[in-house]
Amino acid sequence: MILETAEFVVTDGPAFEAAVREARPLFQASPGCLGLSLHRVIEDPARYRLLVRWERLEDHTEGFRGSEAFGRWRALVSPFFAAAPVVTHSEEVVS
Repeated sequence: MILETAEFVVTDGPAFEAAVREARPLFQASPGCLGLSLHRVIEDPARYRLLVRWERLEDHTEGFRGSEAFGRWRALVSPFFAAAPVVTHSEEVVS
């Protein structure tokens, strides 16, 4: 399993949260998506982390990012970006 971590700094937290809720089905319908959650950083409430679990890296980088759903996702959330998001991928090495 691959964990995508996308960090966002946003201009309107409640509107961003609503947009992510609306976009959730876009991820859930994407092949290889195992689920997602959105977290607000307590020390910096304008900062959020979206955690998406993927079966394989390519399910995100090729499948989702190359899909029409990705364009709809970006259209929903990008109006609230105060800065460009930072996206990384990780895999569990110790549990």
